[in-house]
Amino acid sequence: MFLDRQDAGVRLAERLCGLHGAEGTVVVGLPRGGVPVAFEVATALDAPLDVIVVRKLGVPYQPELGFGAIGEGGVRVVNPSVVRLAGLTPGEMARVEGREQAEVERRARRFRGERAPVDLAGRRVIVVDDGIATGGTARAACQIARARGASRVVLAVPVGAPETVASLRDVADEVVCLETPDSFYAIGFWYQDFTQTTDDQVVELLRRAASRERARAKATAGSHPHGLAEDVEVGAGPVRLPGRLVVPRDAGGIVVFVHGSGSSRHSPRNRYVASALNQARLGTLLFDLLTTQEEIDRGNVFDINLLAGRLVQVTDWLGGQQRAAGLSIGYFGASTGAAAALWAAAEPGSEIAAVVSRGGRPDLAGPRLAAVQAPTLLIVGGRDDVVLNLNREAQERLRCESSLQIVPGATHLFEEPGALETVASLAGDWFTEHFRPYTA
Repeated sequence: MFLDRQDAGVRLAERLCGLHGAEGTVVVGLPRGGVPVAFEVATALDAPLDVIVVRKLGVPYQPELGFGAIGEGGVRVVNPSVVRLAGLTPGEMARVEGREQAEVERRARRFRGERAPVDLAGRRVIVVDDGIATGGTARAACQIARARGASRVVLAVPVGAPETVASLRDVADEVVCLETPDSFYAIGFWYQDFTQTTDDQVVELLRRAASRERARAKATAGSHPHGLAEDVEVGAGPVRLPGRLVVPRDAGGIVVFVHGSGSSRHSPRNRYVASALNQARLGTLLFDLLTTQEEIDRGNVFDINLLAGRLVQVTDWLGGQQRAAGLSIGYFGASTGAAAALWAAAEPGSEIAAVVSRGGRPDLAGPRLAAVQAPTLLIVGGRDDVVLNLNREAQERLRCESSLQIVPGATHLFEEPGALETVASLAGDWFTEHFRPYTA
C-alpha cells in the first residue's frame, strides 16, 4: 500500500492540502515511526514540526492496563474509572507518574535537544503517526495535545484498523486515515519498507524542520508585523521555563509578562494584551514562572521571592540575547505577578524602564516598594473594590513616578466589553512613553 514512511507522508499531505499555509497549524509526530511521516506533512503544509512524547501510566500490578497518560511538563490525563476499579492509591499513582515523567523528559531532550517545545495553545494541532493498531498511544497523544491548549486536534495517519480509527473520533475533532483495510493484521503489513526508525533519524528530521522554520521566520521578518516570533526555553536554576518571544521589526522595547495566581503564558487576557503591544511595535515575552509540578503547591503562587528571583533570571537571559540588544525592558504583571515584577524591579542595579500592573497585588511586594525606581502604572477595575484599596495603599509607599488608572465598571478579570482594550491601550501608552528611543 505504501513504499515507505516518506511515501505515506507525501500521500497523507495530499489529503491535508487544504490546510496549506493555514495560520496557527502545528504538526506533531509520534516518535519514532510517526516522525518521518509527520516531516513530509509539515513540509507540504509549510507548518512547524515537533514531537509529542507521551507515556502510558500502567497499573502497577498489570502494566499493560493504563490508568492514564503523561506528557511533557507534567501534563497528564487520567481515567477515573480505571483508577477506581484498580483501587489505586495516590501514592501508587504518584510513583508510576514520577517514573514515566522522567522517561518522557529524557526522550524529549534526546529528540529535541536545546530547542523549546512548540507552543500548542490556541493552535490547530495535527497529530501524525505511521499507523494505528490498538490506538492507545494516538489516543493519549490527542488528549495530551488538548491538555496543552490545542484549540483543534486532527489525528492523521496513513493506515489503521477500522474499528480503532472510528473509536478515536471521541478524542480528536477530525480523524484522517487514508486506508482502513478490513483485514488489517499489523501496521507493517501495509508498507513495502517498514524498517525501524532510529533516534538519530528523528533528531535529524526535527533539526531540518527547525532550520527551515528559522529560515522562514528570518525571510518574513522584514514584512511581518511580528518580525520575529519563536518559542524559547529559559534556564532558571534547576528548572527550564518555556516562553514565547515576539520582537516586531523596529521594536521600541520588550515587555516581559509576569503571570500570577497560577496563570501561565497561555492566559488569554495576557495574550490579548501582548498582541496589542506587538501591533504597537513593542516586543513581548510571555513565559511560565512555575513548572506544572510546582503549580500544584499553591504556596508557590504566593512565594513572591521565588517568583521575583525567576523573573530576574529570565530578564538577565533576555538582556543577553542579540535580538534584544539596545532595547528597553519593561514588566507587565497581573495578580501576584505584579508583586513579583515590582520586587524584581527594586533589585539593586535594575535597569527596568517601566512597570505596569493589571489587577495586581503590589501590596505583596511589601518593603520593596520604596526601592522601585521604574515608573509604575497601576490599572484596577472600578468594581474590584478590595484590590483597588490595596493598590491605593501600595501607591502611597512607592517613591518612583506612579499613576493609578481605574477602568470604570470593570471587575478583577476585566471581562466587561471594552475593559481589556482599555488596559492594552493604557499599557501601550505607558511603555511607549517611558522606553528610551532605540539607538543602533
